[in-house]
Amino acid sequence: MAKIYYDKDCNINDIKDKTIAVVGYGIQGRGQALNLRDSGLKVIIAQRPGGPNYDKAIKDGFKPMSVEEATQKADVIIILTQDHLQADIYKNSIEPYLTKGKALAFSHGFNIHFKFIVPPKNVDVFMIAPKGPGALVRRQYEEGRGVPCLVAIHQNATGKALKIALSYAKGIGGSRAGIIQTTFKEETETDLFGEQAVLCGGASELIKAGFETLTKAGYQPEIAYFECLHELKLIVDLIYEDGITGMRKRVSDTAEYGDMTRGARIVTERTRREMQKILKEVQTGKFAREWMAENKNGRKNFLKMRKAGENHPVEKVGTRLRAMMSWMKK
Repeated sequence: MAKIYYDKDCNINDIKDKTIAVVGYGIQGRGQALNLRDSGLKVIIAQRPGGPNYDKAIKDGFKPMSVEEATQKADVIIILTQDHLQADIYKNSIEPYLTKGKALAFSHGFNIHFKFIVPPKNVDVFMIAPKGPGALVRRQYEEGRGVPCLVAIHQNATGKALKIALSYAKGIGGSRAGIIQTTFKEETETDLFGEQAVLCGGASELIKAGFETLTKAGYQPEIAYFECLHELKLIVDLIYEDGITGMRKRVSDTAEYGDMTRGARIVTERTRREMQKILKEVQTGKFAREWMAENKNGRKNFLKMRKAGENHPVEKVGTRLRAMMSWMKK
């Protein structure tokens, strides 16, 4: 069983006298920064000017500055930009100013685990990863609750890395729900595998395959959309709230029987072997190197695949049908 820390295990005073620099004021950066500030901690924002995130930081009462300036002023620097940008930001704007005893922090272990970022040995390196988007992290905090977090220590130069990490997690509200101990390796590899094989890659391909099967058999695309995409949310919400068994108890017996007798014909042994290959590509760093190379080469394959996905018939039908759903309109 994993070790889990709660409020009683975390002392906000361990980070009270430190300045925290949040690098990147995107959804996750904003949520964490606002929570830290509301917890009475000193927070500064590193965000380049000229974009909506910069304007949002100003509107929220911060005075955003360069990464270089923030790194020099801060004791704890947490990098919350996208994975493929972090190594360059670190090399150019953080590493030259990362002095002994400071702490470098992340909410995803990608760059540390695959060694795109190699910090000096005289700084602490930790991860606090909320298991939810930044908007949820913020909303739960405001409601007096919290989003569960993961904590991992990569380097403990000061001997206080875990205490600082736990106090940071308390500052964003994570200790109200629970902070689960892990490693950079475990968090990174399971996160990438889950995205590729189940949550994004697996689910999106399953939806498209189901839609194509029905439309090729002559069924109307609107009906195929409802059965293979729209209603997926109903099932996922039930699983999210009460597990797979709970979902099965809340659908019809017909649906439950079809689930138990046909599901394994879709996710076959061949599918499982392919999952093992995907996991191996994650573990060996093959995927990470491929993704970083894709970014360095102008994202040609990525953009081509994105465009093809946008033009799939299920997207065109969905755009039209979602326009009929008043509850989805902002």
